[in-house]
Amino acid sequence: MNPKIDWSELFFSSTGRAGQVPSIIAGAILLLALAVYELVVTGGLQFLGWIVYPVFFYCGACVLSKRLHDRGRSGWWAAIILLAIVMVWPAPTGFFDFIAVVVLIWAVIDLCVMPGERGDNRYGRTLFRLTPREQN
Repeated sequence: MNPKIDWSELFFSSTGRAGQVPSIIAGAILLLALAVYELVVTGGLQFLGWIVYPVFFYCGACVLSKRLHDRGRSGWWAAIILLAIVMVWPAPTGFFDFIAVVVLIWAVIDLCVMPGERGDNRYGRTLFRLTPREQN
């Protein structure tokens, strides 16, 4: 991605890499929009969930996949993270939800705290400007 963020590519394409800040913002937007949707939509409009939830799931998979690519990992790890989110949403209740919470803690540390790989990797070009010493 360029220094200028292409939000449609971030939300609707799973190829390439995405940095920390755009990924965190995109994840927060998705979670906030999901919470607002669940607060607002009640009664007869609940059938819209058959359209809305797959769109949220797809956008979340794309954002997570790009961030995982930046960390040098396969985008398929996004499936485990999304499953953990589904298990604990809106609140964890059982033992297996505890395991999902552990997965989410790992994901937050790995994807939100740790920086991306410096230099090009198999998923795309670097998002950083490298010094001449790092380019060799």
